[in-house]
Amino acid sequence: MPSSTRRTHYWLTFAVLAVAVSSYSLMQSLTIPVLSEIEHELNTDQNTVTWVLTAYLLSASVFTPIMGRLGDAFGKERLLVLSLVALAAGSLLAALAGSIGVLIVARIIQGVGGGVLPLAFGIIRDEFPTHKVGGAVSVVSSLLAVGFGAGIVLAGPIVSGLGYHWLFWLPFIVTSIAAVASIVFVPESPVRTPGRISVLPAVLLSSWLVALLLALSEAPKWGWGSGRTVGLLVLAVVLMVAWIQVEQRAAVPLIDMRMMRLPGVWTTNLVALLVGIGMYASFGFIPQFNQTPSANGYGFGSSVTESGMLMLPSAVATFLTGLVAASIARRIGPKTVVVFGSALGAAGMFLLAYLHDTKTQVAVANGITGIGIGLAFACLAGLIVGAVPPEQTGVASGMNANIRTIGGSVGTAVMASIVTAHFLPSGFPKEVGYTAGFAVLGGALLLAAIAGLAIPTISAKKLEEQLVQEPSPESLMEPATA
Repeated sequence: MPSSTRRTHYWLTFAVLAVAVSSYSLMQSLTIPVLSEIEHELNTDQNTVTWVLTAYLLSASVFTPIMGRLGDAFGKERLLVLSLVALAAGSLLAALAGSIGVLIVARIIQGVGGGVLPLAFGIIRDEFPTHKVGGAVSVVSSLLAVGFGAGIVLAGPIVSGLGYHWLFWLPFIVTSIAAVASIVFVPESPVRTPGRISVLPAVLLSSWLVALLLALSEAPKWGWGSGRTVGLLVLAVVLMVAWIQVEQRAAVPLIDMRMMRLPGVWTTNLVALLVGIGMYASFGFIPQFNQTPSANGYGFGSSVTESGMLMLPSAVATFLTGLVAASIARRIGPKTVVVFGSALGAAGMFLLAYLHDTKTQVAVANGITGIGIGLAFACLAGLIVGAVPPEQTGVASGMNANIRTIGGSVGTAVMASIVTAHFLPSGFPKEVGYTAGFAVLGGALLLAAIAGLAIPTISAKKLEEQLVQEPSPESLMEPATA
């Protein structure tokens, strides 16, 4: 455990981690509502501009677990600084980009910043006082959902008042300050995973993730039965099987398959996948619904800013529940909170599917969903971190975050296919597509609640003890070698 002197400024460490995670999360969604503006400004087409999102998604999916594993091996503070520097450098390049190609490259660089999430959990576990670990993990985890929602809310006002380049200038400023603050305030952890890291597992992991997520991202345009989609999905499966085989034989695996098979890990990851399906896809399509002209029989003809404000109840509710989730979990147990939160999120999504005639109905449904997702997100992080030893915190939480991303890609692809299945003469999707799509997302959250019942029951006290368990003697070593 860290000494008392290293805990003296733990609140400063937490502030730096909160800013880092929020910046990364904001960058996931800031560009979603303003893709048409970027398309116009950079004189490109719709298919090309979507790569502003896809490139970031692919890069983050590859680097999140890898940066977490490297942090376990070489030091979390070092890799946190590297992640923030990459996020800042990518933001600077994006702010200066004069072509769509440069902007896409910048987004790939930003994706390296995905490492901040698993690294933040590892630093909290290594450095925080015993009674603060659970609450800090809950709040940081909820910031991921809050930041994603806040990005959609803030994008309109930023673009209207300052121009789309400031979607990147502001994160550049904030993450640059956070990188410097990390060097000054975030202590280096002595907890390391010993051994030499092999390159082959990293290459195979990256390859199957890119194949899978590219297929899911492009399937609504290519068609689910097209040769490219099917070919990429088959390639993803083949590469994933090869990756698992290599990891099982590796002396020091990149991702420990024995860890992934632990009951507390695979059940929590399954819930994370299903919650990711429900949450990320809804954030992507609710603004489109709100911006549809009411002459089509639904929607409100909202501007980007007005549409974002209708998402505000969800972001606020998620943040507030993240603050209190840890204390609720102490009373009724984290598993119960995850199950209840997922069920409540499902209720909100079903409400949105069938009651969306007024802005008030949409805002209320978003608020209910936000409360549920906030509760589930906050406790999922603690469950996954508490299920593994300290020296595996980074890689375990990195894979959990990645699985949520995969869930979001699945949900977005399915939602896009449902919504765009039938169009009105005006060129807008029919209302039934949104109704069916939101109902499917509600079903995913309901399945998350059911899957949550399989999570091993653990009291809040026992979970807190696991969160602050001592690292193994072998992990208190010099960094691993590449």
